Amino acid sequence: MDTPTFSALPGGAQRLAGEGTELAEPGLEGTVVALTADHHAYASEHERATRAQLAWRLARLKKSRFEGEYDNGRTYSAPVYFVPSDTLVGDALPSSLGIASHHALFGGVVPHPFVLTKALVHPLIDPAAAAPPGWSHGFAGQVAHAVLQGFSVFALEDASRAGMRLLEHGAVRVKPVRATGGRGQQVVRDRQALETCIGAMDAAEIAEHGLVLEENLEQPVTVSVGQVHVGTAIASYYGWQRLTCDNRGEKVYGGSDLTVARGDFDALLQLSFPEEIRLAVEQARSLHRAVGAAFPGFFASRINYDVAQGTSSAGRWCSGVLEQSWRVGGASGAEIAALEVFEEQPERRAVNASCFEIYGDGVMPPPNACVYFSGVDPSVGPITKYTVVEP
Repeated sequence: MDTPTFSALPGGAQRLAGEGTELAEPGLEGTVVALTADHHAYASEHERATRAQLAWRLARLKKSRFEGEYDNGRTYSAPVYFVPSDTLVGDALPSSLGIASHHALFGGVVPHPFVLTKALVHPLIDPAAAAPPGWSHGFAGQVAHAVLQGFSVFALEDASRAGMRLLEHGAVRVKPVRATGGRGQQVVRDRQALETCIGAMDAAEIAEHGLVLEENLEQPVTVSVGQVHVGTAIASYYGWQRLTCDNRGEKVYGGSDLTVARGDFDALLQLSFPEEIRLAVEQARSLHRAVGAAFPGFFASRINYDVAQGTSSAGRWCSGVLEQSWRVGGASGAEIAALEVFEEQPERRAVNASCFEIYGDGVMPPPNACVYFSGVDPSVGPITKYTVVEP
């Protein structure tokens, strides 16, 4: 498996994902394009190829033309719908692209960089602590019922104070805010371990982006709660993430299993599931509403919240939102597959969809899979990514 291969696109078309290919079908309106917002993040070969495939499928749902990767030197048929690699920050880039609402992109826009990170959900150690521009001192109090106990810090001395306060109640998880998939996190259980951990941190990184210190849960279960808006279609879901081993043997994201309802969170809550899942959905919905109220300029058409549930070191059962994602994510293949089912089967109210990321050679997706990437990525090695919808 030396070169990437891609599945045949619906309708019999064959092309390499990422190439600009105009849909020649009559009656199409508008344009869908993939956008690499930051060429240093989410820009590997498999990520770009996956994003292009997702954008192509979104174009089909929207009955629009897919024009590949966005080129600011080209003129596109309006309206233009963007599938960015990351959450867009501020108003300069969205305004220049004509993105004024969630109807113009699959993802989200935030007014300040910290809003898209883990630092959003926790308070400062005290009102005088270091904080980035745009910080809302009242927001954490509004969402305290929906998150775990913890602090967000933007200075090393604040990190030490926050860690000591949390250690009074048990083990503390220290989380770099820009790391994904649990990478870079450490659990400290005493003062010496805390000081060693904080002492190895980059002060400039913390000052610019922040650091989260949070109560540690023992063997937690992480529930994914999300919602997507594409045109007039809305779908909401809950599900679980799977871990797998990458080509270096490290535990990384391996896919998601979703139960998706047609409609908003009220429609999702009408499904039958355990009370702890209901709580996770309610916490995610509450935090999402609070973000919209507290930060003017925020909007998103794709939202995903990871909710951790488990027992703290003190023996207390806890549930709380860990972090948010307002960009194309690992579960987006399953999200879009569910929208396609709802488009094709108007009577369907719910669907189970799963996405997989499998590392190594010789992976054979099932016959009914939609394959987004299968090949050797220069950054991660051999990887296969696909989605399956339960019949």
